[in-house]
Amino acid sequence: MVDDYLARAGKTGKSLGYRAVEEVELNSSSKDDEGQRLLARHGQGVLIRLDERGEAWTSQELSKRLAKWRDGGEDAVSFVIGGADGTSADVAKAARHNVSFGVQTWPHRLVRVMITEQVYRALSIEAGSPYHRE
Repeated sequence: MVDDYLARAGKTGKSLGYRAVEEVELNSSSKDDEGQRLLARHGQGVLIRLDERGEAWTSQELSKRLAKWRDGGEDAVSFVIGGADGTSADVAKAARHNVSFGVQTWPHRLVRVMITEQVYRALSIEAGSPYHRE
């Protein structure tokens, strides 16, 4: 499912002026090492940490934010999913936003599907596609 939504988002995103939509998974032996690797990979741009204590954004809000960041010259938007023990303190500090998919704790692999679907949905909203319905 992740690959399907990534392919859809990539195609829709290119038509809207986004360079790429990709998934990067970093495996590491510790939360701190993983955090340093994530921050090095992310570089500049908007870092969004997925956390059950974060803000709840609608799909429309995500769509508007992605367009605003693109139009504002942000070079990347990264969504970070922590491991079983969450993210490192460095990642939490670097995150511009913390976003929640609800108060429940979700399995890592399911959150990957959820965020890729939401990115595709947000791009389809911007594109005026009938995928999203009110």
